[in-house]
Amino acid sequence: MRLDLSKIIEIPGGSVPFACVLDPTDLEFSQVKSYKFAPHAEGHVKNTAGVLELTGKLTSEMVCICDRCGGEFENVKSMELRAVISEDDSEEDDPDVFPLEGDGVDVTEIVRTLFILDMDTKFLCSPECKGLCPRCGRNLNLGPCGCRDEADPRMAVLEQLLDK
Repeated sequence: MRLDLSKIIEIPGGSVPFACVLDPTDLEFSQVKSYKFAPHAEGHVKNTAGVLELTGKLTSEMVCICDRCGGEFENVKSMELRAVISEDDSEEDDPDVFPLEGDGVDVTEIVRTLFILDMDTKFLCSPECKGLCPRCGRNLNLGPCGCRDEADPRMAVLEQLLDK
């Protein structure tokens, strides 16, 4: 969605609202199985003393796969959006600064980039997730498995004494 900022570029205090929905097919992550609702954002671009700043909020509901136990869980992602829009090309390397393209910007691209940069690197169904047993593969969140703890091979001789 292209947002025309020509009305506020020269007017300090001017503001332009925006609302956009991201296409989930452009947001593929290995841990995200599906999106219950496409990520959507609302906010505004405001001229504050000659600096154009995009602020707003993005919300998304996803079905994710836990990195520890492999189970599916629902995850609601809500994040604050904040980015600077600049005419100056010298700030290209800063991920929080986006270029002004003529008299406007592609808000969808800015929001998409901020969403990707803020995405979690590890998805857990709960902070206390116990994962899977490394031997039998049982989900330890459902209860203990019947596997016996392996003895340290350095202690094998002592274990033989205990067995006698």
